[in-house]
Amino acid sequence: MQKKIVNGFIFIMTVVPGVAQRQSKQFEAGVGLAGLVYQGDLTPNSLGSFKTMKPGLVLSAAKIMSASFLLRLNIAFGGLKGDETKYDNPEYRKFRAFKFHSPVFEVSPQLVWNPLGKNFSEKGFSPYLFSGAAISHFNIKRDYSGFDAEYFGDGSDIPARLALDEQHSLPKLRFIIPVGIGIRYNLSDRLAINAEESYRFLFTDYLDGFSKAANPDHKDHFHSSMIGLVYRIGKKNTLGCPAVRH
Repeated sequence: MQKKIVNGFIFIMTVVPGVAQRQSKQFEAGVGLAGLVYQGDLTPNSLGSFKTMKPGLVLSAAKIMSASFLLRLNIAFGGLKGDETKYDNPEYRKFRAFKFHSPVFEVSPQLVWNPLGKNFSEKGFSPYLFSGAAISHFNIKRDYSGFDAEYFGDGSDIPARLALDEQHSLPKLRFIIPVGIGIRYNLSDRLAINAEESYRFLFTDYLDGFSKAANPDHKDHFHSSMIGLVYRIGKKNTLGCPAVRH
């Protein structure tokens, strides 16, 4: 009986402080640098307009719910740009010469899933997936001042379709669905580095300011690549006891 009591005491002194130490770090804060890539009518590359990629800043705060899930709030600042004159093929793009630019401000609550259950890990790599909702604010400036009507000829319907686009209001606030994948490396029990790729579904064809005059059959989107730092917040040991190891 005495032996069982001693073993139980050793178990409590060994396991409980370790669990408390992990569970006490229930919050994370992060900062990252991102590149935002526009995908739409003004680029022939289906992966987006990397030639006009714009920088961005991402701030995050997260609540660790379990070893596999956390709730995260992202706040992102950046810009988007498209410019057909950057492309030689097909040739007409240099003569149509549609352009746009816009700042982007985004607030996005997200659910992050760590399939390996390593949200409390102190060292090593772990992949994760995330999705959620976002509200994004844009101030889109379209530009077709470089349009060469002579190249397209008198029979072109582009001027008429441009007139239709001019009558269409451009989005300011948009509901967006972000989805993405990431990987992080825990340098210690507090500090980690992470990298993410995030894709946004916008449900609009006017992110670039053009639809009828370009390709009204396809919606516009954008994606971002980010690398950053994550810091876990919390006391090392909520019980104030050292972890005993054998």
